[in-house]
Amino acid sequence: MDRISFFRDLAIIIVSAKVCGLIAQKLKAPQVVGEIIAGLVIGPCCLGWVGQSDYLSLLSEIGVVMLMFSAGLETSLKDLMKTGPKAFLVACMGVLVPLIGGSLLYGAFYGFGAIGSDKFFRAVFIGTIMTATSVGITVQALKELGHLKENIGTLIMSSAIIDDVIGIIVLTFVLGFKDPDSKPTDVVIHTLLFVVFSFCIGFLTYYIFKLIDKKYYHQRRIPILGLALCMFLAFAAEEFFGIADITGAYVAGLILCSLNDSEYIARKVDINSYMIFGPVFFASIGLITDFSGFNAGILIFSAAFVLTAIVTKIIGCGLTARLMRYNTRDSLKIGVGMMTRGEVALIVAKKGLSADMLDPKYFASVILLIIVSSIAAPIILKLLYKGDTTSDSNIAAES
Repeated sequence: MDRISFFRDLAIIIVSAKVCGLIAQKLKAPQVVGEIIAGLVIGPCCLGWVGQSDYLSLLSEIGVVMLMFSAGLETSLKDLMKTGPKAFLVACMGVLVPLIGGSLLYGAFYGFGAIGSDKFFRAVFIGTIMTATSVGITVQALKELGHLKENIGTLIMSSAIIDDVIGIIVLTFVLGFKDPDSKPTDVVIHTLLFVVFSFCIGFLTYYIFKLIDKKYYHQRRIPILGLALCMFLAFAAEEFFGIADITGAYVAGLILCSLNDSEYIARKVDINSYMIFGPVFFASIGLITDFSGFNAGILIFSAAFVLTAIVTKIIGCGLTARLMRYNTRDSLKIGVGMMTRGEVALIVAKKGLSADMLDPKYFASVILLIIVSSIAAPIILKLLYKGDTTSDSNIAAES
């Protein structure tokens, strides 16, 4: 794609995402559902007006980074500390149950290979893909519904972040057993180092921003510096520690969430995210979809793959929440909030392709999972929250 075509495609994405978002809102569904459908309609799957490109992929990546930064800004550290141990348990079961379920699913379709065989590793890798959680879509849905800052919303966000870290560790271990050059222990060490790094830079940066905020309260230089911190930590997380960039962005938001100007920063960040980066991110899920290579066998496996991935995540996370004395409805909210898959699942799948642990024909199954879970989760969450009183003061209700 040349530079000029990129601007044309961007215009099409922005307009179509907005139109479909408003239609979804009129139909009582979250706008994010409409934006994903917009990507399907204008992408290769239907009209073929816009295709995925490096430019759009980059904007999409910025979109999810800014969304996670905003989520961190709107997190209550007090609530986060309360939900920390619970979030860890939810995340662990949200990884373990899909990992087992996915492996058994592949074995049921294609047979169980001996431990250490190629078939065994392919089965485990299918389960590894299912471990990933994409909190970006859930965050946007909860913001629209006005429940992001509540205990359940905080627990979902915390669990999703921990889930992705554990998922990356699992991925590295699986690749490590397949490739002797890979060292799974390095990822564990890098993860622990990132936690230490986050604490150290967090304390230092918070007090620096506190001084700046006191001197330049409610001035635009505060959001600008905050956005710079977000981008730096997103870079540092992936470049130096091998952790997903969205984790670094979320940490940046957590560092600044206790500032007096945290809501002001969040509002300024949301303007850019709402107008361009958010729509591109959600529409890109539809843009990367192409079902031309589907046949009956792959379609049946894909349907089972999607169903298994969704059900195992809801069972793993929701049942754990129920055992921790959450009521049935809240437990379902947690399970459904954790069932979405997105960029992390794609990253895992691409790693599998390059390592010859995933047949290219199954990549369409991953895309289908992302689409179905991304569209279903906001709708189900809206139904589960129906009748609940919103407590968030900052609801994304712009149109």
